[in-house]
Amino acid sequence: MGLEEKLPTGILLTTVEKFVNWSRAGSLWPATFGLACCAIEMMTTGAAHHDLARFGMEIFRASPRQADLMIVAGRVSQKMGPVLRNVYDQMADPKWVLSMGVCASSGGMFNNYALLQGVDHVVPVDMYVPGCPPRPEMLMDGIFKLHEKIKQEQFVERPRPGESMDAFRRRTGWTGAGDPSVPDKAATQPLAKSVPAAADPAAERAGSLTRGARRGGAR
Repeated sequence: MGLEEKLPTGILLTTVEKFVNWSRAGSLWPATFGLACCAIEMMTTGAAHHDLARFGMEIFRASPRQADLMIVAGRVSQKMGPVLRNVYDQMADPKWVLSMGVCASSGGMFNNYALLQGVDHVVPVDMYVPGCPPRPEMLMDGIFKLHEKIKQEQFVERPRPGESMDAFRRRTGWTGAGDPSVPDKAATQPLAKSVPAAADPAAERAGSLTRGARRGGAR
């Protein structure tokens, strides 16, 4: 009934990139950062009825150094912005941010000077979950989409499907130094033609007089 029955020889081949991304997606530890009524829905998602423990997320860490997913649940005030950024900076890398609810995503109904009009003004956001407040099922759907995004992450930038190498080099700013397939611009650039310096009229007259004096003396 286990995975070994699905494999004909008991051997599974994959890449390090896919294995690491799969393990990261299946072991996210959220940081406890509930700010408003969305936090109640987040707590319900981790309770027995929905049971986030099925996906390796049952441990909501109180220390940011033991968490790699920040679920911003609720509105963020101007005074809370620096605190939120401080918690984000203390989280372990790699880390991700999920904005839960319309208040965290865009300020919601609180369009005033006291609240941030979107948490993405303070930290980079990887996934947005709409709603006021979103139900636990919506939060779980956002988490599943974040899982898929993590599984598609690349350690090294590679060309996109259908993208030519020239377009890839322009997009990434890669000049191809050291690659024999990429011609060196300095080697392929034509050499500049040597242009003689402009003659000085005064020097020409002095030279003519000198040559004339020598001829006169020889006669």
